Amino acid sequence: MNLTFFSFGSGSCGNCYYLATDTDAILIDCGIGIRRIKKNMLEYGLKIGKVKGMIITHDHADHIKSAGKLSKEYAIPVYTTPLIHDGMDRNWQSSVKIPVENRHHIDKEEPFEIGSFRITAFSLPHDASENVGYYIEVGDYRFTVMTDVGDVTENVRNYIQKSTHLILEANYDEEMLQQGRYPEILKERIVSGHGHLSNKKSAIALAENFHEHLKHVWLCHLSEENNHPELARKTVETTLRSYGIIAGVDFSLEVLRRKIPTGPFQLGEMANCQFSLPFEG
Repeated sequence: MNLTFFSFGSGSCGNCYYLATDTDAILIDCGIGIRRIKKNMLEYGLKIGKVKGMIITHDHADHIKSAGKLSKEYAIPVYTTPLIHDGMDRNWQSSVKIPVENRHHIDKEEPFEIGSFRITAFSLPHDASENVGYYIEVGDYRFTVMTDVGDVTENVRNYIQKSTHLILEANYDEEMLQQGRYPEILKERIVSGHGHLSNKKSAIALAENFHEHLKHVWLCHLSEENNHPELARKTVETTLRSYGIIAGVDFSLEVLRRKIPTGPFQLGEMANCQFSLPFEG
């Protein structure tokens, strides 16, 4: 089975990811403009008709801005927890709400299916109504999304260990944040444990939980003010190298761009690969 991953945008200006097999697709968050989504899909030959569902990580505007519009226009079901659905209803920046008939409630740690995808939501710390990551099983792929992560929790460690492909937040460089122009209250919020994950924390989490089946990592949700793509990449690469792990040799490392598409990535190398992960009961 082949898998295609595409990022429409990743950052505070809007987040939206597309994951597809040959027959089905899902969207992970929908925080960019609907016109931009349609334009990018047309330009890159992606099919909106393949989208069988949308999964939402949390209710901040940069993750849900167009979810209601897209769901209504294309009758796309939207899956997330009851608390996140409620938070989306309260968010004034999302002008069109999810139609009632398209709302699907899920429970954390309880797998559900959308087309070919078997999906499990799990808790992540962030200052939203609720915040979840997603562990997506399809064929031999174990594709995990962890964005807007306040701290490296047991869930972060466990799901890195389960993944063959991973989207992981690397939001800010610690020195740039402290020396930058953000007000102190915002700086405190970012580092609070319910804000965002720094390059260094992301790098250490990867290094300490790396395993031979982890094939591809994308760094996501980089801050425009307090980070830079090459800095994030260098921090992760240097930290991993100190653990004897070489990006580009032991696995592939990419940085998702904030305002323009990244991809598409054709992830065909896992096809027909059989393995058994010791941490999966």
